Amino acid sequence: MRSEYDFSAAMSNPYARKLRKSVNIKVDTDTIEYFKNHAANMGMSYGNLINLYLSDCVAGKRNLTREFA
Repeated sequence: MRSEYDFSAAMSNPYARKLRKSVNIKVDTDTIEYFKNHAANMGMSYGNLINLYLSDCVAGKRNLTREFA
């Protein structure tokens, strides 16, 4: 192993923007069940489905509108 390495010609990771970060959030049980059932029908994990849904919201620049009854 070398004592020093030259990284002057190194490139940044092109996938660094796509890295995921683990977060803890509190979600209603009926919402989790909805995503679990929907994900099972699609053959994917519900965590990936939630991520896809949220990513789609970001890409579409959707704003949350919630009316309380």
